[in-house]
Amino acid sequence: MSKKDKTNDIENDQIDSVQSETVDVEEQVIEEQTVEEKLQEELKQEKDKFLRLFAEFENYKRRTSKERIELFSTASEDVMKTLLPILDDFERALTHIDEDKEAEELRKGVLLIYQKLVKTLEQKGLMVVKVEKGDTFNADDHEAVTQIPAPSDDLKGKIIDVIEKGYKLGEKVIRFPKVVIGQ
Repeated sequence: MSKKDKTNDIENDQIDSVQSETVDVEEQVIEEQTVEEKLQEELKQEKDKFLRLFAEFENYKRRTSKERIELFSTASEDVMKTLLPILDDFERALTHIDEDKEAEELRKGVLLIYQKLVKTLEQKGLMVVKVEKGDTFNADDHEAVTQIPAPSDDLKGKIIDVIEKGYKLGEKVIRFPKVVIGQ
């Protein structure tokens, strides 16, 4: 072997070692980048999970507060429904006492108790559903008890008489007004 060949071999060996070192370094850089990319991807996934969990929790809080408000507004519904027949009895008593002229003091006392009961129930959210004779009948808003022949043509399909008042608790109807309609 000549000197030239030996130098070429040494140079080639050096070139090969430098190339292998650069390949090793590149592989390490690639591995480091992939580790960094992996960590960034994991971080991104964890942030996404966190945001979804946070949004779900906020929806839960909103839903439970809405349910709580509904519960408070309709919690007294059962009590109101049981008091409505008593209210009706007071109204019937007042109409019968009005006919008796000797029971004026009794009428004043019953009227006072009736007004106090109505005022207390109104403070708790009870409202009378307004229905008048001559209004158009709507099956969604009224309960038809019976139909009678209309006294005139303009009262056909309209309310002729109100048998029982209807009541609302807040926005919810707890008893529909019972009416007689014309045929």
